[in-house]
Amino acid sequence: MKQPHKTHHKNRDQIKTNKTMERRSKRYLRNPYSSQDSRSSLRTLAVVTAISAVLCFSLYNYHYSNTTLDHETHKISSLRSTESFNPDNHDSNKVSYSDAPTIAYAVSLTSCEETPSLIDGAAVLLHSIHMSSIRNPLSSSKYDYRMYAIVHNSATACRPILEKIGYTVQQVDVPVPVADIQGDFLRENVPQNGCCGELEFIKLWAYTLVEHPFVVHLDLDTVVLKPMDELFDAAIRGDTRHVSAVMWPQEHHLLGSGIEEEEEKEGGTHQEKPIHAFFTRDYNMRSAGKKPVGVQGGFLVIRPSMQVFEEFQDIIRKGDYRQGGGWGGKGYGPFYGSMTFQGIIPYYYDELHPGTAIELNRCVYNQMADNPRDKRTVNDVVSGKCRDGREDCEDCRERNIEDVVTAHFTLCQKPWHCLPHDQDMLQHRLCRKLFGEWYRIRADLERPNVPDDLVVGEGGFQADHFRGFCKGPGKKGYIPLKIE
Repeated sequence: MKQPHKTHHKNRDQIKTNKTMERRSKRYLRNPYSSQDSRSSLRTLAVVTAISAVLCFSLYNYHYSNTTLDHETHKISSLRSTESFNPDNHDSNKVSYSDAPTIAYAVSLTSCEETPSLIDGAAVLLHSIHMSSIRNPLSSSKYDYRMYAIVHNSATACRPILEKIGYTVQQVDVPVPVADIQGDFLRENVPQNGCCGELEFIKLWAYTLVEHPFVVHLDLDTVVLKPMDELFDAAIRGDTRHVSAVMWPQEHHLLGSGIEEEEEKEGGTHQEKPIHAFFTRDYNMRSAGKKPVGVQGGFLVIRPSMQVFEEFQDIIRKGDYRQGGGWGGKGYGPFYGSMTFQGIIPYYYDELHPGTAIELNRCVYNQMADNPRDKRTVNDVVSGKCRDGREDCEDCRERNIEDVVTAHFTLCQKPWHCLPHDQDMLQHRLCRKLFGEWYRIRADLERPNVPDDLVVGEGGFQADHFRGFCKGPGKKGYIPLKIE
């Protein structure tokens, strides 16, 4: 890894922010997802066995006391590859956590501000992954997890908070300094592109987590509602025919799954190729039917590889992003974020390495409750052309909540904004249900195994829905987590 460049001296406001965050971080106890002191773990386990009801008043001391993995001392052997792992023969009820392949889940931070979007978002996301892993017997998952935060050097003040919530922090600089980009247009314009300019490239460091078989990179405003085993199993087998959420099922044999189906001669065969990535696309960033389309930056599942990471570095360093033509002049831009993550990922998998990545159905993975057509929905009547180019397209807002694997709070806004979404309209019904899921997970985080109808917090605003964590609508109405 390149040594980070020295940064300028911080201004007084930044120094004040860092001191405030350092002071506030002292409220946090040890990582609730690990037990560094074995005597403390045994003591906690004994208390849970004897008087578990009392511990319902503690947010993290009880949490996972009988299922916790010590991330500080966890051996690399448990992060083994999947070469000897057969998902078809695996019974999660008979295998210990250390025997299960460990999936890396990563988030990235380009700036640091101690707000619910950081603390509560990170904590609830982590807990949702925990509930969808092998550590929760009710999930039926075959896979363990480990949480990572890829933090830019300018956001180091967030490190103590993230570590105490339960994240392993990787402090990084951009994969390629802007000054080293050879292409004039990219070098001069990438700092102003998308949400974060060149800092968005730090997501690519997820490819370096090579001790894990797969990495799932998510934004902090996402939540996991179901295990993703079908994706990991499909990648191991090299066959996505049993993945129900493939975006283009009629094409996945040839263009997505990594399987080239030969003509049926002498019974026919399947030629397998490895699957290296799963993603969803953001059709909202393109005119209806226009291609190529960028990926949605809040969800990416990959096989980590130093070779792939270095190839991305070479692509950025060369900087062949053309005005009006995007990456390689192939049309991967211009659109929002096309110079960085949203553009370089589809360019890599569609153009440079076709047939090695799968586009997933965004109504199931990375569900954002977006309008699939290019005109407004009025009184539940949809109109306009399908943004993905089809004559008829699914409206993700009508999806059953039970089908959703991961949700991304973009168009619905953030759960910690306490928006009721109680209008009986297509634009709001699913958003309300997704908010309800986020607050269900937060309630379980504070009181493990809490009944779904129990109000946990003290807020009175639609308490049955927000579980007592909102005292009124809007950001000021939210009651943040109190991690003691």
